[in-house]
Amino acid sequence: MQVELGHDYHSDHFSPANAGVNPQRGSSKGMTLIELVITCAILIVLSTASLPVTRYVMIRKQEAELRYDLREMRDAVDRYKDLADKNQIQIKVGTEGYPPDLDTLVKGVQLAGAPDRHMRFLRKIPVDPMTGKTDWGMRSVQDDADSNSWGGQDVFDVFTISTGTALDGTKYSGW
Repeated sequence: MQVELGHDYHSDHFSPANAGVNPQRGSSKGMTLIELVITCAILIVLSTASLPVTRYVMIRKQEAELRYDLREMRDAVDRYKDLADKNQIQIKVGTEGYPPDLDTLVKGVQLAGAPDRHMRFLRKIPVDPMTGKTDWGMRSVQDDADSNSWGGQDVFDVFTISTGTALDGTKYSGW
């Protein structure tokens, strides 16, 4: 018996190697239309389910930025107050040693007894992540503790002017 080159002698006979292979289909690899539709449907369901999670992640990031910015500005106010209490900077009468406005913390003040020394407390006024602006609510020592209007005498406290509610149910303006 002679075997021709390129001809598989066993191709016409049953063997374990070609069991389950459709002889008309051959060994084509790929996806059918139904497999492709099912795969797309699964991907759509998964991406739709991830949208709320992504939204909460973004809100948490904004809340963390707000907490950081408030802490940074309140720390600057406290450092200004400390220098005023130590008589290292000149203050206006009736301000209790707090800065007159947030711009003063950025521009800085002249240190008493050292004409060549200038002290800055903030590099810039941060952007409120909830409003997208550099406008912040302020309270002076003379204002009520829960007041939302600033008396204008000094800056004792800083808060966001956003009316939104945090994920924990508290108002951002109360932070």
